[in-house]
Amino acid sequence: MDKDLQSIQEVRDLLAAASKAFEEYSQFSQSQIDEIVKEICEEAQKHEVELAKLANEETGFGRWEDKVLKNRLASVGVYETIKDLKTRGIINDDKEKRITEIGVPMGIIAALIPSTNPTSTTIYKIMISLKAGNAVIVSPHPNAKDSILKTAEYLIRAAERKGAPKGLIGVIKTPTLQATQELMKHKKTSLILATGGEAMVRAAYSSGTPAIGVGPGNGPSFIERSADIRKAVKRIIDSKTFDNGVICASEQSIVTEEVIKHQVADELKRQGAYFLNKDEREKVGKILMRANNTMNPKIVGKTALYVAAMAGITVPVTTKVLISEETEVSHFNPYSREKLCPVLGFYTEETWEKACEKCIEILQNEGIGHTMSMHTNNENIIREFSLKKPVSRLLVNTPAALGGVGATTNLIPAFTLGCGTVGGSATSDNIGPLNLINIRRVAYGTKELEALKNEGTCTCTESCELNNDASNLKVSENDIESIIRQVLDGIYKK
Repeated sequence: MDKDLQSIQEVRDLLAAASKAFEEYSQFSQSQIDEIVKEICEEAQKHEVELAKLANEETGFGRWEDKVLKNRLASVGVYETIKDLKTRGIINDDKEKRITEIGVPMGIIAALIPSTNPTSTTIYKIMISLKAGNAVIVSPHPNAKDSILKTAEYLIRAAERKGAPKGLIGVIKTPTLQATQELMKHKKTSLILATGGEAMVRAAYSSGTPAIGVGPGNGPSFIERSADIRKAVKRIIDSKTFDNGVICASEQSIVTEEVIKHQVADELKRQGAYFLNKDEREKVGKILMRANNTMNPKIVGKTALYVAAMAGITVPVTTKVLISEETEVSHFNPYSREKLCPVLGFYTEETWEKACEKCIEILQNEGIGHTMSMHTNNENIIREFSLKKPVSRLLVNTPAALGGVGATTNLIPAFTLGCGTVGGSATSDNIGPLNLINIRRVAYGTKELEALKNEGTCTCTESCELNNDASNLKVSENDIESIIRQVLDGIYKK
């Protein structure tokens, strides 16, 4: 059979099995669901190193040591956050307002998995889908198929040990574009949870099936004059080098004030950043994007030394990050775009107000609605930025890559970060189980029709004109005749 046709049939078989499994799973209690989710967490933790190494070997992206931490966040971090959540049955009962909320699973979740964070995203999406009471079918990125399949296999066995019906977790073993399209458009699919490239996310939203997708990141990081510059630089470099920059919440540019520019630059150099000269800037810039002006996959998740060698330039062996000083922001300037590797643009502005405008300009160029970070001890400026920035996450004094996914902040741990409607996403949340349930509301009557009629009645004195009910006004036939004559007399006189 043709591979494409085979993959389409595989998806249909998976959906049929998932539909049957979901019918059974929908009868499980909250405690039964929680036992399965806990077992999945523990199983994922057992294999976190193995899966991290497998993902690194298969994709060539990032560092396996950092992928271990991502796997741990996706399992233990997510579990600790969601373990006590009510997702099934009565989840809220407001006696005062007389409204009862009931959690209802959506059905079958289509979980699209990217190559940048393959194992951690698989763990995370399976856990939150099952916690919400849903079935889930994993659609692997072809470049990370083996590591995603292995992850899913471990978690399927763990779930079934605790009584999950067969087919509740499915995974496409022959990933093709046609298979993913079939999964997204099939009537049995209830929701698409899309994490990946911009084209894939657009396809999810145009499939006709409800979807939660996320766009690209391009977060600037503002260093304000009151910041602890040494700590700010450390956090940015920690973030941009974590898994070699593949997390989309990571910093893509630094914006700072003129008054501290040299201090920031000197500290960056001390901590392993290399500032490109004009010729080096041109050479590196040429390899960041492809001919069609999209990100070059060959630089994704590579070290600064690898990128430099690929561009044909020589940098010190201690180099952690490549930096290009910039003034222009445009779609054709790669340094003002998303770069999923340790390369940063560097912008300087006279005041924090102009820096604020520059950050907005960068976000409007790409990554609007996603994430940005700032380093400051001025609460007033934090407030001003929070009121103006078109992002869903404004991270303060923390590495953006780790803060955005909830590792170094108290945000919900997640590997799908909503960008809000401004970024083309259905939500601005860090996606969790509550995004994957419907809520049925039982509302008791609290007033009668007569009460509604009287709600707008004026409570002024009896002499108030507004308090006179028009229904009580009495007009005699003589009054009506007199009014008509007055009108007619006026017309004839004219």
